[in-house]
Amino acid sequence: MAAEQVRASHILIKHEGSRRKASWKDPDGRVISATTRADAAARLQMLKEDILAGRARFEDVAAEHSDCSSAKRGGDLGKFGRGQMQKPFEDATFGLRVGEMSELVDTDSGTHIILRTA
Repeated sequence: MAAEQVRASHILIKHEGSRRKASWKDPDGRVISATTRADAAARLQMLKEDILAGRARFEDVAAEHSDCSSAKRGGDLGKFGRGQMQKPFEDATFGLRVGEMSELVDTDSGTHIILRTA
């Protein structure tokens, strides 16, 4: 029997506490280094509200706002199993139903919103 796998997309906002303070949007890390975790969380919460209210699509928001290179795929991370992602991210994703969006999730990479897609 194959190990359980999920598929998910996410929106990552990096901040001053992120382990790597650079991204495709901010190669020098100037904006990231000046962003607090609270700022990142507030921004993600506003983006999530726009998605839930139908004012924006998850993949479009990810493409424009996510600090992860998966932004070019609308935030899609593909399929993954246990032990492949940081533990808080994995636990949150496996705890979601397909089509469900997470609350804010903090990892060493930054703060995320996760959408389980399979």
